[in-house]
Amino acid sequence: MMNTLNKKDITLKIEEKIIALKDDILKLIDLTKPISPDCAIGRISRMDAINNKSVNEASLRQRKTQLKALEYAINHVNDKDFGKCITCGQQIPLGRIMLMPESKKCVACASR
Repeated sequence: MMNTLNKKDITLKIEEKIIALKDDILKLIDLTKPISPDCAIGRISRMDAINNKSVNEASLRQRKTQLKALEYAINHVNDKDFGKCITCGQQIPLGRIMLMPESKKCVACASR
């Protein structure tokens, strides 16, 4: 069971991650804007730009998913089941929660 100090540390870590993710999301939104066909870049450069846009769109989707998970975690950090693996029910190690506060599974269950 986690104590109040651990939950405060976890909450601070989640808040830091949320701020960083929101910043990343804003940058990625800018990078995924449509590529204007009248832009004076060469054919190869246009293909590179389209490929980069696709990679950035995938990264944007991943970051938005992670942000939702972190927002869920920060709203449930004080729940009695927070930090317990949803598969096996064992307590997730504090180190894993500090690295990935959005994780809902212990390492063993996540790797299955």
